[in-house]
Amino acid sequence: MKMRYSATSPYVRKALVCAKELDLMDRIELEPTLVWDPATDMGNVNPLGKIPALILDDGYVLYDSPVVCEYLDALVPGVVLFPAPGKARWKALHFQALGDGILDAGVLRLLESRRADGEKSQGWMDRQAASIQRGLDALEQEIDELSGGPLTIGQITVACCLGWIDFRFPDDKILSTRPKLAAWYEAFSARPSMLETAPKE
Repeated sequence: MKMRYSATSPYVRKALVCAKELDLMDRIELEPTLVWDPATDMGNVNPLGKIPALILDDGYVLYDSPVVCEYLDALVPGVVLFPAPGKARWKALHFQALGDGILDAGVLRLLESRRADGEKSQGWMDRQAASIQRGLDALEQEIDELSGGPLTIGQITVACCLGWIDFRFPDDKILSTRPKLAAWYEAFSARPSMLETAPKE
């Protein structure tokens, strides 16, 4: 398989952490991709022009990160990162959606901040920042639900989300007022899969 990726994408990081936790990295060839490069062919691989995109051995392409992660999980026998149908599964998917939603707001905020002066909207950036803060507050309140049980896609998504928000918006100090979330993240981010995939320019 081949994965189109970027070392700064939190969505790619999710997929890479899953692959490492599932011991699948030896089956994946990584191809660096800059989606903002006008000359990129990414639109021919994924019509949405987004990463990660996982190109299977038969040429079929999977995207976006929830689909890629679930496919990788399905390659390993038994129940691993995506629990069987039931409460545990809905909980894992709940946290995946919350983490992805915070990331979506963060990406919108970042892209807006990079627009030329006179084009960017402070109101739009403030709206995304508020969504991020509400999502983080929810994680602080639900930390017992997040931290219990075996490793899931929900935990991976939240950890990658926190790492990226802190990477892109360090002045927000997102964990300084959320002690429970901070303690959980400190422990989780020590996993080899997280250390090996830390975002970098």
